[in-house]
Amino acid sequence: MKALRDPDCLLSEGLAAIRAQFKVPPGFPPDVLEAAEAAAQRVPSDHADRTAVPFVTLDPASSTDLDQAFAIEQAGADLLLRYAIADVAWFVSDGDALDREAWARGETTYLPDGKAGLYPPALAERAASLLADGPRPAVIFTTRVAPDGAVKLEGVERAVIRSRAKLGYEEVRDDQLPAGFVDLADRIAAAEDRRGAARVDPPEQEVERDAAGHFTLRFRPLAPAERRNAALSLATNMAVADALLAAETGLFRVMASPDPQSVARLRHTARAFGLDWPRQASLEQFEKTLDPANPADGAFMLAIRRAGNGASYEPWQDGVTPWHAAMAATYCHMTAPLRRLADRYVVRAALAVANGLAVPAEVAEAFQRLGPVMDKAGARSAQVERAVIDLAETAILHGQEGKSFAAVVIDLGESGTRIQLCDLPVVARTTARSVTPGERITVRLDRADPIRRELGFSRIA
Repeated sequence: MKALRDPDCLLSEGLAAIRAQFKVPPGFPPDVLEAAEAAAQRVPSDHADRTAVPFVTLDPASSTDLDQAFAIEQAGADLLLRYAIADVAWFVSDGDALDREAWARGETTYLPDGKAGLYPPALAERAASLLADGPRPAVIFTTRVAPDGAVKLEGVERAVIRSRAKLGYEEVRDDQLPAGFVDLADRIAAAEDRRGAARVDPPEQEVERDAAGHFTLRFRPLAPAERRNAALSLATNMAVADALLAAETGLFRVMASPDPQSVARLRHTARAFGLDWPRQASLEQFEKTLDPANPADGAFMLAIRRAGNGASYEPWQDGVTPWHAAMAATYCHMTAPLRRLADRYVVRAALAVANGLAVPAEVAEAFQRLGPVMDKAGARSAQVERAVIDLAETAILHGQEGKSFAAVVIDLGESGTRIQLCDLPVVARTTARSVTPGERITVRLDRADPIRRELGFSRIA
């Protein structure tokens, strides 16, 4: 997501238009807010006491909706990852006002000027959030991570925990993190390499106004702690997915590899950025050579993400092995129940399976309905993100009308020729004719309208 720093509020109208266009909820109905306040008073009574375990959280420093806390301990050559997940199901009951509103939303929607949460702040940012200001109910997943990065779910329990610290990605010191944090992340990364996983972690993009009043783009690569923290979620999600698949239940994330046409377009995009992608190297092999700290590499990583076929949700089906191409594994989502509706149900299923119990009927039934709900919510979030990117791109170019830009043709279609600017991570269309994919051209910027999020280019050479 692009973070728009706009102290003069020049883009506020554009962001408001995005919210209106995609029907982003402006707030919560009174009955939902009232239900959240009542649920926040609920005292854990079906939870073990694990307040002695030294859990910590690691998130963006400004975050208050904290889904996960973790602790790591050595177990011979293995590492035991204890991953505490916010026990949202303790506060939200099937069919209540909070549940109905969550089904209507599907997931939290993020924009640069704020978010539309899945649950009201009384829960998502206070009572259910794993903040370091007191005990919180959680579901603890214990995953054994072998030296080669293989993962196995060891146990799941409801427990009360107490986070020792709220750590931020950019400021965290190594001595604040549990021993084994780096080792565990390295094990997971090594296992990914052996599987041939193609997970892409592009940098964040930020748009700022420069001294001349123009908007400029800069990349913010993921901090090392941020990348390593992602490995903890990955390990837990994979271990849970394996356990649910063995139990013949669950809701899985599936994704196909980019199709040949998308890969061909990406080769043209790489050329636009001046990147040397050897003809004999696959996309997966080339990805591993990219450095997110390099602006051209970072922009190309974002292009890879946009080119993907997109992940979707599928319930367990007899005789089908769900597969996520980017992970090169069977995979599920369950580590962010404060932000994704489906995770609450996957957590409940894993809690039952790990303790030899039948998956609740309402959870099994929800798995059959969640796919379309989550896919629709994900599509809306992707549309919002794309609109914000369009807004950012028009903001960057606003005021530069008449200027010429080097570009590369990356695709041809009925709606025009799609081009990639060579010096900016901007994809646009032009009416250029008689061109071929991969061809370098020069275009003039005719229009850059941040309110309508429209760019207009014409070919001049």
